[in-house]
Amino acid sequence: MRERVWVPLPLLLLLLPPPLWGGPPDSPRPELEPEPEPLQPFDLLYASGVAAYYSGDYELAVRDLEASLRSHRRLREIRARCARHCAARRPLAPPGVGPGAELPFFRALLERARCYRGCETQRLGGPASRHRVSEDVRSDFQRRVPYNYLQRAYIKLNQLEKAVEAAHTFFMANPEHMEMQQNIENYRTLAGVEAFQLVDREAKPHLESYSAGVKHYEADDFELAIKYFEQALREYFSEDMECRALCEGPQRFEEYEYLGYKAGLYEAIADHYMQVLVCQHECVRELATRPGRLSPIENFLPLHYDYLQFAYYRVGEYVKALECAKAYLLLHPDDEDVLDNVDYYESLLDDSTELAFIEAREDLTMFMKRHKLESELIKSAAEGLGFSYTEPNYWIRYGGRQDENRVPSGVNMEGAEIHGLFVGKKSSPKIDRDLREGGPLLYENITFVYNSEQLNGTQRVLLDNVLSEEQCRELHSVASGIMLVGDGYRGKTSPHTPNEKFEGATVLKALKFGYEGRVPLKSARLFYDISEKARKIVESYFMLNSTLYFSYTHMVCRTALSGQQDRRNDLSHPIHADNCLLDPEANECWKEPPAYTFRDYSALLYMNDDFEGGEFIFTEMDAKTVTASIKPKCGRMISFSSGGENPHGVKAVTKGQRCAVALWFTLDPLYRELERIQADEVIAILDQEQQGKHELNINPKDEL
Repeated sequence: MRERVWVPLPLLLLLLPPPLWGGPPDSPRPELEPEPEPLQPFDLLYASGVAAYYSGDYELAVRDLEASLRSHRRLREIRARCARHCAARRPLAPPGVGPGAELPFFRALLERARCYRGCETQRLGGPASRHRVSEDVRSDFQRRVPYNYLQRAYIKLNQLEKAVEAAHTFFMANPEHMEMQQNIENYRTLAGVEAFQLVDREAKPHLESYSAGVKHYEADDFELAIKYFEQALREYFSEDMECRALCEGPQRFEEYEYLGYKAGLYEAIADHYMQVLVCQHECVRELATRPGRLSPIENFLPLHYDYLQFAYYRVGEYVKALECAKAYLLLHPDDEDVLDNVDYYESLLDDSTELAFIEAREDLTMFMKRHKLESELIKSAAEGLGFSYTEPNYWIRYGGRQDENRVPSGVNMEGAEIHGLFVGKKSSPKIDRDLREGGPLLYENITFVYNSEQLNGTQRVLLDNVLSEEQCRELHSVASGIMLVGDGYRGKTSPHTPNEKFEGATVLKALKFGYEGRVPLKSARLFYDISEKARKIVESYFMLNSTLYFSYTHMVCRTALSGQQDRRNDLSHPIHADNCLLDPEANECWKEPPAYTFRDYSALLYMNDDFEGGEFIFTEMDAKTVTASIKPKCGRMISFSSGGENPHGVKAVTKGQRCAVALWFTLDPLYRELERIQADEVIAILDQEQQGKHELNINPKDEL
């Protein structure tokens, strides 16, 4: 039996006669423009820039880090361009008939591979293997880590505006990075940079145009809205082509090491191709996801056509409005509002207009045709090749489009009809439960101050006298004995601002110190009891139908640091939401990790007022427009639902120490606070011991 000889693909390409891989000998081959010089690998430039940064050579750090970003961007451009170039120059021929029917296909395949390799080598100025980088470096560039180094290096070089740009670019992909948010505010103050001058150097054009379209639409400037939405669609489909081209690069096989994988020719090709095809199919999600987010913008692509159908109607272009409405129905064929709009638009057209010839927009029609074919192919392959695949719902309609002006479709809100179209008012962010409030406060002496309406928001309440003056003094006294600097903030002394010191303690720690005699046990138990009192009040006032559990209980004091309060313009705690990642620019709050997505209600119980500053504030989702400001004082409690409907923060504490008990609650028992469960057990033991002493008529003072 003859042994089969394995020939590497590069060698095989070289062994093929020219007519086989290069087309007919007499056919002219279009030349690619050569690059002026070889492209330097971005990972080497990145490593050099980071090394220079840590050695204090900030000019070299800036030079190499900027060069690494340019190289990374250029590499993507070259790969996408070569993929498009070779797809046009070397189309995969369909199989012929008769003996050797598969050879034309494989000839075209080999020609495509050779074209792509030659294109990359020529444009990169050397072998493509020089640009293979580790997963760690890929991750750093995906998370925009080079911009973190750049903003620090630019500050050292006293180039404030460039530092602001770099910091803002990093922050857009890392919105939970509180330190960077503070840096941006500090840089803007020093450089005099206004908010509208902030530049995201990695901004995606289609997302920028879409946001501009929404802005103009909400301002009733429908001509400009149309301009930007149409531009967003052109950029979207261009970006989609690039995303799909980049999917044709190396793939990471989940179930096996590719180089050690022993499979037949067709199985190996099929496995690799399915990895590529799934990646291309997922470009829909990729293009709808903002930097630093795990979840895409809901219903992103359909919303372009939803906005456009009404904008075109408002400027009197009824045919285009009808085309866009029909395009939207390709994705949501059962949307009753848009179906009604189609009927209405048709009624506005002249009798001479042939309605049958007005079809859904061609751009989306072709896009959806390919998308459906891909979906069918992936499902068929999953069944035949034995891998798991579930088609996501890429076009989830999450309550429809929210619109302050005229809403032609998809909004389940109170509304009337104007010119045959549905209208409504912008809703607040969705809360997955009935919104009720005004239940009993359960305890005597508690004073009701303001409800949601008076606090200009949703699910908010302000109460006084939840604690007595004596209890406040006792809690403040025990705080000094149990608090640890950085507790609850991963040991960071100043987690939110360098101008204040943060100290904290949990209920379990207080009870432990009380049991050991380091603080009065009665005072430690008071911490436990008043937090339980707060939980019952919140559960009752908001009229919840299920039990509210503790998610986290934390006594926290923030102290103004002397000598650091002059010209402060930062917050003690930046504006945020408690169960989602606030994105002020997108006017969204993303309910995804690292946010504590399981939190449902929050409460803050204040212990003192002998300090300056430190007001608690609610804002709009822009994190700037203050809707309510609350001055802490002994016994005052503010409680609210934890989602994006209630962005909040704390103004700078400029003198003294501000102390409070911070409470977060959940309706899901799976996320009960572990330390609280342990604290419950400690209390049960203490109660049992106390009961035993009473039965034996022992005076507790005599135990020692």
